[in-house]
Amino acid sequence: MVDAAPVSGQGTWETTLLGRDLDGNAATFEAYYDTELDVTWLANANVNSLMTWSTATAWAGGLDINGVTGWRLPAVNPGIVGYNVDPSTSEMAHLFYETLGNLGYYDTDGHAQSGYGLSNTGPFSNFRSGGYWSGTEYPAPGNAWYFFFNNGKQEAGSKGYKYAALAVRDGDISPVPVPAAVWLFGSALVGLVGLTRRRR
Repeated sequence: MVDAAPVSGQGTWETTLLGRDLDGNAATFEAYYDTELDVTWLANANVNSLMTWSTATAWAGGLDINGVTGWRLPAVNPGIVGYNVDPSTSEMAHLFYETLGNLGYYDTDGHAQSGYGLSNTGPFSNFRSGGYWSGTEYPAPGNAWYFFFNNGKQEAGSKGYKYAALAVRDGDISPVPVPAAVWLFGSALVGLVGLTRRRR
């Protein structure tokens, strides 16, 4: 099976995911702001190896990326199981179906369809075609919700299972400030250019 890759024209990702620089290197983006959900996704979709739910929640909650904190696991509306989950009730379903334009194993009429699964990863790196934990617990003790990016299904199961984790945080992230020394140098350079032009 060929690894999934960005697919231009599929889903809304090219217009609704805005790159955010968290390390001061504007050539790369470490996160993406989702204008439809008003959340920011970590660009690396599989930072660690597969984890249990408790390990995944602790990992996301403890993330500190150059001072940017407040990360968590994606949320889902408890009780909604299956394929083609309403994107408004699940952040991962929205990412899978709407933002990236992927197809579930079954269509909305319940028929198996070809081309299902994680065909488009958008701008994310290390996106895994498999299960991802949500941060939402299931009412039954010891269980939590997860989403399968290999077939578009949402369900719940034991917190002891090991799945991947994708970190997200509420709202947008302010761009990394330009270091003062760089800003002052740039300002001085602009001033010199202006002075040279006036002298001419």
